[in-house]
Amino acid sequence: MTNNKADIYTRITNQIVADLEQGVRPWLKPWNAEHAAGRITRPLRHNGIPYQGINVVMLWSAAVACGYAAPIWMTFRQAKEMGAHVRKGEKGNLVVYANTVTRMEIDADTGEEEDREIPFMKGYTVFNIEQVEGLPAQFYAPAEPRLDPVQRIDHAESFFAATGADIRPGGNRACYSVTHDRVQMPPFETFRDAESYYATLAHECSHWTRHPNRLDREFGRNKWGDEGYAMEELVAELGAAFLSADLDLTPEPRDDHAAYIASWLKALKNDKRAIFTAASHAQRAADYLNGLQPVPLAEAAA
Repeated sequence: MTNNKADIYTRITNQIVADLEQGVRPWLKPWNAEHAAGRITRPLRHNGIPYQGINVVMLWSAAVACGYAAPIWMTFRQAKEMGAHVRKGEKGNLVVYANTVTRMEIDADTGEEEDREIPFMKGYTVFNIEQVEGLPAQFYAPAEPRLDPVQRIDHAESFFAATGADIRPGGNRACYSVTHDRVQMPPFETFRDAESYYATLAHECSHWTRHPNRLDREFGRNKWGDEGYAMEELVAELGAAFLSADLDLTPEPRDDHAAYIASWLKALKNDKRAIFTAASHAQRAADYLNGLQPVPLAEAAA
């Protein structure tokens, strides 16, 4: 099991490193409005439940590489149970499942029995529904007309207002100050488009969750550009990608992404678990911000 876990870390990290070395950020959303579920922008399990964490990154990357419009994925067995089948010759994509098992052990010092939580991870293969034939018709449904863009941006405005973050306009750079616990954002009209503004705000609000009074996230940052700094930036980058997906935003890459890619590559190459750690923290940040909403995004979209 240990060797299998190490192999999963290596396989996923190597794939993301390869994408980054090509200048591609695999977590930029690849969904497509051609499919009815395209507006539900996180990858979905066959039962409609969204994937989380590192699996979001992996399946977005696979969708980009293969050109899939549909965001729905299932195992070979799940397709078979629906009376469908994966087309011959199709290759699946890796996702992971992490949990803990409880094992009773004898304490070496006291001789007493005690329960011990042991973490484990396993990988399994899923297929996009575009690789599957014979599914019920709703899996292949075309998209209905999209919501008006103004409504979608209004929704983003409401989302960030509901967080209660101290967001101050002005200046020429976006940043979060943990010392003053506030987000600084350049004026709205200085951005190339509205979606880029909200995606940048999502990035800075993901940083906002690191405050000791919130998620208390710290990677031992000492100076700009060190690995702790790179990890926090990667968390905010992934957090913004998750939130942009949830809010149906399609931002362009930030102008400074090339410099960040270099620092992310260094962190990922030095630690095969780094992308898992970053994705986990990013998921917590997105969940925290969603938890501040009067109505969670998942319920609002239902």
